[in-house]
Amino acid sequence: MFKRKIYDQMLAWKNDSGGKTALLIEGPRRVGKSTIVKQFAENEYESYILIDFYRASNDTKDLFDDLSDLNYIFLQLQLTYRASLKERRSVIIFDEVQLCPKARQAIKALVEDGRYDYIETGSLISIHKHVKDILIPSEERKIQMHPMDFEEFRWALGDDVTVPMLRNLYEAGKSLGQTAHRRVMRDFRLYMLVGGMPQAVDSYIQTNDFSVVDAVKRDILNLYEDDFYKIDPTGKLSALYDAIPAQLNSNASRYQVSSVLSGNRAGNILEEITELKDSGTVSLAYHANDPNVGMAQNKDLGKFKLFSSDTGLFVTLAFKDKNFTDNDIYSRLLNDRLQANLGYLYENMAAQMLAFNGHELYYHTFLNEASRHNYEIDFIIGDKKKICPIEVKSSGYKKHSSLDVFSEKYHSRISRRIISYTKDYKKEDDIEYLPIYMMQFL
Repeated sequence: MFKRKIYDQMLAWKNDSGGKTALLIEGPRRVGKSTIVKQFAENEYESYILIDFYRASNDTKDLFDDLSDLNYIFLQLQLTYRASLKERRSVIIFDEVQLCPKARQAIKALVEDGRYDYIETGSLISIHKHVKDILIPSEERKIQMHPMDFEEFRWALGDDVTVPMLRNLYEAGKSLGQTAHRRVMRDFRLYMLVGGMPQAVDSYIQTNDFSVVDAVKRDILNLYEDDFYKIDPTGKLSALYDAIPAQLNSNASRYQVSSVLSGNRAGNILEEITELKDSGTVSLAYHANDPNVGMAQNKDLGKFKLFSSDTGLFVTLAFKDKNFTDNDIYSRLLNDRLQANLGYLYENMAAQMLAFNGHELYYHTFLNEASRHNYEIDFIIGDKKKICPIEVKSSGYKKHSSLDVFSEKYHSRISRRIISYTKDYKKEDDIEYLPIYMMQFL
């Protein structure tokens, strides 16, 4: 089992809540929700019961139809799962809770009873599809689980030193030095290729074979495809997801829905886009019509970009034209020798790191009236009472016309200007040049 940062959030909930709320952990399939919850229960409680509603019997599910006698429910659960529950020292886990909506509705009564703690896990897209006939409990505290970030990935490889060192350098505004920078960039590209899905990370550690890692990632992508078709038999969700690499590679100012779904426009598929976002498999960046504090108030719902929530899966999705991704491609990507424009790969990675840190994603395009030229800022994040524009560069970082023109137009709104790129840290002309691996600190 890998060390995950969400553990500390779970511990804070346990200590702060005192049994007055249940914890709902949302996230995409195969992100590690069940594993971390079981580990937490074993470490932090004297006993626990884990009800996996994917495997639970109908008799177990039927227990939550009638809440008039909680003593009977607790007795049956202890007999079924051969565990002894202890008041205020035990936790009951509802794993894949979306498969038993009545159990989720029961949370209100169970929390009010107060004898035990409760943790739920589920995929957002399934959770939201299974709430039609139930009362959503207000006694839930929700936290989002993401794929492993770079620091968690390094922990899995036995490295507890690199990321704290990088954080110290970032906070001090110092460079790493060329030799060390090249080593960290290679480590970071490895992370981009393997990704943060625990099964893929484990397969890399066990085999050191990219073909095995790629097979695991393809299995996860196939699982997502199956889920998409269950939610939307028309295949729209699957088509939108599969086209993410091609759409980013096209360098268009928005996701071109009509090129993926003939006869459709963005305004016609807002529900499908919401479902994709809820699945946790994508990050969504909306166009900010007025780039200022409070961008959510002026986002354009019909103008957006889609990113994969895991760049490792994105790599496999980008080369999905074959039944497997060649080890040679992985090797060339790892050593930064693939003859291709990889800007879209680094842009996806930047989106993933910003989303992990809780940033809502926005970007901005605009026409310069003087030059009649269109410009684009890849990401804009809030920074206290101002904004921070970010350009992502895989090469050609010396020219940054979009950032310059944007800064001239909105200089009073800007706190700091950032170019994320593949070289060492530096600050020049009031622009911070952050190596891509330092984006995790924003």
